[in-house]
Amino acid sequence: MSEQFTKSEMSEQWEELKKLVESLELDVVKNISGNKSAGVRARKGLRLLKKRVSDVVKTSLNSDKE
Repeated sequence: MSEQFTKSEMSEQWEELKKLVESLELDVVKNISGNKSAGVRARKGLRLLKKRVSDVVKTSLNSDKE
């Protein structure tokens, strides 16, 4: 895997993480105010966020090995 590809991949993954966090904000705020359905959506989104963060960490580790 080339270093340039890894940097590009990490950049794309980072942008995706920022968009995901942004999209979660509304559901988290709604859940705080008592909307249970928003809480379900927020938890689902947080699980997805956790997985995506793990992917970024793996990409970063792979780039450091090269």
